[in-house]
Amino acid sequence: MERKAKNIALLAALMMVAGSASAQAVQVQKPVPYSEDGDIADNIKQECKLDAQLADFIAEYGKDNGIDVAFTDGPVDRAAPRALDVRITNAISMGNAWIGHQKGTTVAGSLYENGEKIASFKARRHSMGGMFAGYKGSCSVLGRTVEAIGEDIASWLKAPVDGANLGD
Repeated sequence: MERKAKNIALLAALMMVAGSASAQAVQVQKPVPYSEDGDIADNIKQECKLDAQLADFIAEYGKDNGIDVAFTDGPVDRAAPRALDVRITNAISMGNAWIGHQKGTTVAGSLYENGEKIASFKARRHSMGGMFAGYKGSCSVLGRTVEAIGEDIASWLKAPVDGANLGD
């Protein structure tokens, strides 16, 4: 009976730790919205799905950095314990596999804790496609930029600095 009580107490303690960890998860909207005043071609928005990829990469690299991400379908609740309000502000797709890729994505975001703005950042990444770029499509190369930005944001979330410029 005493062993059962200890197991129950241990389980309760683990649930409290797990509950507090999930309460500290960073809210991120999925898909990440495009900025209303951003300069992003409609074909990029429709074909490349950078908005969903960015959210997924923030979560993936966040996990690698010990940061839990909780997705929201709509705008994040800035009054939540932790919320990252992030937007894709620019995406450029010039060139192609034959003449060379020139792709870039820019993102801006702010971290809120319990309704208070803690820090903000801007992030920018460019790519020419990397190795075997001639075999990659435009969306694939743009996907490389949002992957790098997702990793940049996840690292920034570990120690947010206001006014940070991430990436290139």
